[in-house]
This record gives sequence, structure tokens and C-alpha cells, in this order.
Amino acid sequence: MQILITAKNIALTDAIRTYAEKKVGRLEKYFDSITEATVVLEVQKNLHIVEVLIAAKGVFMKGLEKSEDLYASIDLATDKIEKQLVKYKEKLKTKKLQDKEFEAPLKLNVFDSASLESIDEDNKLIISKEIPVKPMDVEEAAMQMELLNKAFFVFRNAEDGQISVVYQRDDGNIGLIEA
Repeated sequence: MQILITAKNIALTDAIRTYAEKKVGRLEKYFDSITEATVVLEVQKNLHIVEVLIAAKGVFMKGLEKSEDLYASIDLATDKIEKQLVKYKEKLKTKKLQDKEFEAPLKLNVFDSASLESIDEDNKLIISKEIPVKPMDVEEAAMQMELLNKAFFVFRNAEDGQISVVYQRDDGNIGLIEA
């Protein structure tokens, strides 16, 4: 597993790096196909914010924690990921989801709100991501959205191969947009 550690507004010492690598490295015992882990350490005022993002076979999990102690934030974020990994692994066992091959990466672009009002050549791109798209069913996509703690999730539907979106509705239910 490749571990990338980034620090914002804080000096990344060897002790902090070693501690973060040790805590994130132990996640491999829960899911052996973790390919990449990104750890972002940040200090804002008196809060230490730690974000851990794990990628494993097209599944992404995110843990974000804030506390007054950096080491405690690292512990809390990795514990959150650990619980997600256990939950995901149990769902895989019960559903017996098959490993599917990745298709060409899907490119997502996010524009600022001003550019959406008048779409022309002056669009300001805020975020552009390329993610490997694993064909999955709607239930697995909803679980992935929950694991990432996001309001929506874009995926390739395993049944018809089309790009679809699951999203969290205001009433608490999950919606589906099919292309």
C-alpha cells in the first residue's frame, strides 16, 4: 500500500509521519487490496484536522476527524475507516459481490456557481477528478456513497453499463438518476 501524507499549517516531523503510517498501515489487515492511502494533516486555530482517504479495488472510504490533539485525530480517523472496512467486508460476504474489472476512468468536472449561470468559454474549473469506474449495482453504489459520507455518487451500472447517480434525498431516502 502506498501512503501519501500531506501537512497544512503544521510541520511534518518524523514522529508524526511514522505514527500516521503505522496507524494507516494496520488497515491492510482488514482489506488486503488497499492500493493507496492519503492522509491530510491540518491545523486550524486550536483544532487538528485529519482526513484519511483509502482506495481499494474501486472502493473509496473517507474518515475525517477534528480534535485538539493531532495524535487523537489520527486515531479517530483511522478508527472510522476501520469500522467502514469491517462493515464493507461484511456486506461483501453477505451479498457475495463479485470482483468486476475496472473500465476507463470517468472524468468529473465541478464548476463554480458563477460559471453555471452563464456557461461559455470563461468557465472556471474548480475540481477535476478521474476515478476508476467499477461496474456496480445500485445497492453497492448507495453503500459506497454512505462510506464516503457524500450526498451523491456517480457510478457505472452493472446491469446496462450506463453512467448513473445515486443521491441522498431530503426525506432521507436514496434517489437514482439513470442516463
